[in-house]
This record gives sequence, C-alpha cells and structure tokens, in this order.
Amino acid sequence: MSRATIDACSLTLRCRLCECASWQALLEHRRAIDPVDLRAAFAAEPGRAARCTTDGAGWTLDWSKQLMQPGTMPLLLDLARERQVPERFAAMLAGTRLNWTEGRSVLHTALRAPPTATIEVDGRNVVPDVHQTLGRMAHFSRALRSGAWLGATGKRIRHVINIGIGGSDLGPAMAYQALQPWRTRELDCRFVSNVDGNDLWMALDGLDPEQTLFIVCSKTFTTQETMENAGSARAWLVSRLGEAAVGRHFVAVSTNAAKVRAFGIDPDHMFGFWDWVGGRYSMDSAIGLSTMVAVGPERFGELLAGFHAMDEHARTSPLESNLPVLLSMIGVWNASVLGLPALAVLPYEQLLARFPAYLQQLIMESNGKRVDDHGDVVSWPTCPVVFGEAGTNGQHAFYQMLHQGTTIVPIDFIAFRTAAHPLGRHRLLLNANAIAQAQAFAFGRTGDEVRAEGTPEALVPHRTFPGNRPSSFLWAETLTPATLGALIALYEHSTFVQGIVWGINSFDQWGVELGKSLALNVIKGLEGLLTSTDHDASTAALIRALAAEAT
Repeated sequence: MSRATIDACSLTLRCRLCECASWQALLEHRRAIDPVDLRAAFAAEPGRAARCTTDGAGWTLDWSKQLMQPGTMPLLLDLARERQVPERFAAMLAGTRLNWTEGRSVLHTALRAPPTATIEVDGRNVVPDVHQTLGRMAHFSRALRSGAWLGATGKRIRHVINIGIGGSDLGPAMAYQALQPWRTRELDCRFVSNVDGNDLWMALDGLDPEQTLFIVCSKTFTTQETMENAGSARAWLVSRLGEAAVGRHFVAVSTNAAKVRAFGIDPDHMFGFWDWVGGRYSMDSAIGLSTMVAVGPERFGELLAGFHAMDEHARTSPLESNLPVLLSMIGVWNASVLGLPALAVLPYEQLLARFPAYLQQLIMESNGKRVDDHGDVVSWPTCPVVFGEAGTNGQHAFYQMLHQGTTIVPIDFIAFRTAAHPLGRHRLLLNANAIAQAQAFAFGRTGDEVRAEGTPEALVPHRTFPGNRPSSFLWAETLTPATLGALIALYEHSTFVQGIVWGINSFDQWGVELGKSLALNVIKGLEGLLTSTDHDASTAALIRALAAEAT
C-alpha cells in the first residue's frame, strides 16, 4: 500500500500523539493539578455533578468522580479535535478503508442503518444487502420459533447450539443472557466456542439429536476451533440420525458456499456478512442469528434500533455532550495521562453478567497495540486491562483490592433504575450498593473518621480507605433490547475514538494470528510428525509431556 493511500485512510499519520500541542498542554495540566482530591473538588464546586452529567440515546453518564478538575475535559476535547475525531468518525461512516493494514472499510454501523439509508463501499450501497440478509434471518427465525422448521424425523426443534469463537460467540452469548426476559420458552440456545471437547460435551449433554439444530459461525468456514467443534457435532448427529439429516440440523453463518455445501449444508441455509464487518463488531449481523431466534425478529429490530440511536447520537452531538467521546477521553486520561493500567466494568445487573467478557474482546483486541500508524512503537500507554463482574458478586471477590490495594483501577459502573423482573426490594438494594460503592471509591474514609467511630488505634490504618479511586456511572431506565444495543454501540464508538487519539488501528488483530500459526506445527509435533529439533527446548519438552493426552 502506498504512503498516499495510507495517509488517505488514516488521516492522522502526519502528526504523532506526542507531537500534538494539545497533548503537551494536557501533560502540563496534569502536572499543575496533581494530585486531585475528590473531597476537595466536590466541596469547591457544588455543581460538579450536574456539570459532569450527560444524556444520550437512553443513557446517562455521570463522570463527576473522575480525577479531573474543571479544565481537564476541555483540554481532552481539544486533543480529540486535533486528532481529527469528528473527521475520522465521518470517514468511517462514509466507508473509508480505515482498517488500512487489511485494506477494509469499517462499517458495522451499516448493520443497523434503516432501509432508507445510503452507505456506500466502492460505489455500492450496502444497506439493501444488509436488509435482505435481515429478511432471510427473520424468515428462518420465525419458522424455527413457530415449529414450521422440522428436523429430519419430523420433530420440532427445541435446542439451538451456536458454534463459533471470539466475536462469533461472545456477542450472541452475552445478548442471549442479557435478553432473557424476551426469549421464547419454546427454544433454548447453548453456545460452544472452546476447542476443549468438554465445552461441546456439556452443550450436547441430555439433548435429543432429533430436536437439535446447530448454527456454525465462521466467515471462511475454516476457523480451526469452530470447524473442529462443528465436525464433532456433525459426527454426533450422523451417528444417531444418518448423513441425510445434516441439512435439516445445521445452518451456517459464512461466506464460503463451497465449504458450506461440502459440509452438507444447503447454501440456501447460509447467512452471509461482509469483509467490512469485524468479528468483534458483528453481533448485529448474521452472527446474531441465534439472538434473533431466541428473542424474535421484532425484538432483534429493537436491538438494532438501539445501536442506531447511539450511532446517531455519536454522529450528531457536539463533542462536549457526546457520550462515546466523553467516555473515550476519560479512558485516555486515565490510561495515557495518569498511567492507570486497568479498567473494571461493573454492571449492577445480573442479566449483564457476560458484558465484561464481551468488552474484554471489544476493547483489548481493538486497542491492545504497541505500534502506531507510523509503524513506530508508541511512547504512551494505550489499552488498559479490562475485567469485571456483575454486582454485587464482585463486591465479595476483588473489590477489596480496588478499595485498599496499591494499584488504582478506574471503574465503569452500569445500573438501571428499574428491573426487568421486579422482585420485592431487590432492585433497591442492588442500586443502593452500586451508588454506595461509587461513593466509597471516591471519598474513602479518613483516619479521623475511623477514630470517631471508636475504633482502637491499632486498627485505624486497616479500616482507613484512601478514596480517590476514579469511576464513571452509566445508567438507564431499564434493560431492554434497545438500551442494550445503545450500550454496546457506546463502547464500540468509545473504543474507536481512543484508537484515533492513540494513533493506532482499532480494527486489525494481528496479535491473534501468531499463536494460531505456531499451533499448526505444535499439532504436528503432538502427532509425532515433527521431531523435537523443530522446536525450542521448552516447547519440545511440553510436546513430549502432553502428547499422550493429545492422542
């Protein structure tokens, strides 16, 4: 690819982050305000919470408990402007090949665009293709949900197993749990991703093959883990129902019609997507077929509408009130300016228990890069380590370290005012814990406060909380398909904006490939097809030790 092409795609190559005047101003500002004391900040500015609260697409963000002073966010937004965030976002929406290392457009926003929209790639409007696929998905989902689609022996399908990995698994599995209140009771969905045979064995345990359908998700139909699981699932089915049954019990989400046909699936039962859809941005494409089957086309449409609402908010809102931009620049401040190495995502909503795992891939696979668009090693921290757990479970696991440990970890709290399943005082207690934890992280408890409670002096240091643990608080009225879609899009766009600021490509994932390619030779070693001299000493020893298990 020529330098001119790279410049046209990246838009920011001419200026590295460390060369930006706004970046230098931000570093100077940090030195001037360090340290920020949140107790003092709230005391000095009674309107701080109101100033630092923003709404959009059904969500409210309160970032008043971040380690910032009133002048911090304006400087961060100056940096966003200098890094051409609005221009880059517009370029993405226009189909520019922002994923320049792979020569691809980045158009997951087209997956949820209304049918009247026009979004072009190489002069072709892709929106009609998207809605044609959605229509085929809806037709299949209704047939399965109504019982019109029957298995090979004439029995109704009762169990759907999604076989995929990474973006072909994490999004659908997360959404299936999150949207539990809207799932049909006529079907249950299970998800298989790990090449560990126990994963497939547990999914198949107790199932009737006559009532089981598999959705195999692999764009190329060559993904090693997915196809190994699909092959074993096929063997399980064939051993009980015969070869002829494959076509009624398997469908594919793929673009490789030849391999799909060779597997025994009619290409008419293949649902495709496009090379401008990255795996971790694909849950609202045909990869979401299991989600649509579970909740129905209408609810899936509401999910897409939520995505689109946040897309429009991100596209049209000024930076000062743009939720994805604000969330992203908070992350830039914490990771790159303050040097805080992690991010805890804490949803106080059991239905979102899988959401932190989903964000791990979205954020860390996108922005876990050490080389910028120039090909130079960056001199600033980029992606934080993302982890999390649903509240209140996490409080009894790792919150101790967050409160009193030596590593300061920024936090994103996620909460809802009302519950999808109201039950007594449960939501009140859940939200009380979320609010109290954010308060405790911010303001802690001083030694004098502990002493005033009558605590013996020897215990005062152990019961003192330093506070000044930064957090943001995201909340919506209730978890619905629409608010879930908007929440996912919020983090998608926040991740992209951070990549723009850091000068990295958020849409490739070359780091995933090395281990996969090395595994091919290790497989040969475990099968005895390569000698130990073909590996380093440690790898060869491990192959000898584990070869018996492999066979």
